[in-house]
Amino acid sequence: MSMETAANKGVEKLTRKQQQMINSWNAARSRMIDHYRAFGFGPTRVANYQAGIQSASYPGSNPTKWRENWTAKMKE
Repeated sequence: MSMETAANKGVEKLTRKQQQMINSWNAARSRMIDHYRAFGFGPTRVANYQAGIQSASYPGSNPTKWRENWTAKMKE
């Protein structure tokens, strides 16, 4: 298998999993907030973190960038 073939397989897998990755991130929002709160930060920090997580959106990964970075790393 060539480097190009391996990179193509990786991009295909990433593309197939994009929606699953986004859904998983969205489903983990409350867990992220609960764990942050449990760490012991004060109410202001927790409120700011919670607002940020609730308003954030996970855009998914960029397959082109992934391919470039993976290929460069494998050539090291």
